[in-house]
Amino acid sequence: MNAKITPEFIRQIPKTDLHVHLDGSLRIPTLIELAKTSGIKLPSTEVAGLKELVFKSAYKDLPEYLKGFTYTCGVLQTPENLERVACELAEDNIEEGVRYIEVRFAPQLHCRKDFTISQVVTAVCRGLERAKKQHNLSTAVTQGEDIPFECGIIACAMRSFNEHMSPYYAQILNVMSYAPRKEIFAQASLEMARAAAELFHQEGLPVVGFDLAGEEAGYPAEVHKTAYQYAHEHFIRKTVHAGEAYGPESIFQAITECYANRIGHGTFLFAADMIQDPSIEDHHAYVRNLAEYIASQRIGVEVCLTSNLQTTPSIKRVSDHPLSQMIKHGLSVSICTDNRLVSDTTVCKELQLVADNIPLTPHQMRNLVVAGFKGSFFPRSYSEKRAYVRKVIDRIDRIEQKLLSPAG
Repeated sequence: MNAKITPEFIRQIPKTDLHVHLDGSLRIPTLIELAKTSGIKLPSTEVAGLKELVFKSAYKDLPEYLKGFTYTCGVLQTPENLERVACELAEDNIEEGVRYIEVRFAPQLHCRKDFTISQVVTAVCRGLERAKKQHNLSTAVTQGEDIPFECGIIACAMRSFNEHMSPYYAQILNVMSYAPRKEIFAQASLEMARAAAELFHQEGLPVVGFDLAGEEAGYPAEVHKTAYQYAHEHFIRKTVHAGEAYGPESIFQAITECYANRIGHGTFLFAADMIQDPSIEDHHAYVRNLAEYIASQRIGVEVCLTSNLQTTPSIKRVSDHPLSQMIKHGLSVSICTDNRLVSDTTVCKELQLVADNIPLTPHQMRNLVVAGFKGSFFPRSYSEKRAYVRKVIDRIDRIEQKLLSPAG
């Protein structure tokens, strides 16, 4: 008989979060405090009030889910606030046993004339580094009883934007008012890709990846092909929000047009009925071939269960989610939070959802967790990454033997 995967086992093992948005993962008390000093009016100044009015356990639709970002982005417009929130996000992850995170955000949402993309990213790096240094100097880590905390940043471009989203976007819309919107979006993405490469290669910041976020339907990734080509040519790893609100074709485009190393969400990977291209005659064969290609090329899939349950009407329970199919097809899946605040979740909660709803053995759960480390865009050399992953596997094996073995 297989041992039961317990909450204590999930809590103790080292974990990853490869898909976590900075502006969706603030502490509510911090948001309330920063809103007061930033002049941002909240619907409530009480934790309970904000949970009732904004950050709910369930949302009626995606617009309601996204409503909270107006407030969180509003308070993240200074280096001090960005640094603090980044530090607290790292601390919260460390507290629950997460040992590697890739924090993603759109620097262009936070920059303005006197606050550049480089300064925005540097502020976030300072916050992450503060928490990292404190943990990695702890006795447990220095004596080899715990895993060091590591982190990277994923710079997000936006599929679309408007002048209300940030001073940067208002300016670029004004300067390029002569151009079609898709050209403006593409130009902003290219500037972000160039900045990401410069921050990583010249400034030495841990900008480990480039992403494309925002509304998927109607805003195809191929519009941003030039930006992804630039990132690709400058050795920046790539992920794309794809298959979250659109079908398999969006995922295919992310891989073929944007050179994606990982896919954000991939929720509709197996939705053959969503294929719209009339030239694709056998929809089911298309999906099978796409899944096989993703599996064989070890293109990672960043799965965010709670977020999908909250924003996708067709997914009412975990059993409706394609995670089981992904695992069955041998895909490299990592379990992520998406937005710790907006979805009211943690990595432990997400893994517990998996354990409670999908019949996995401890070995299968171990593989799922390790996939997050193996699929990471680790900020240092490949040999260092291999050594780090080896430490992770050894620690998980020790904890499994202690907590899940028959004698445990």
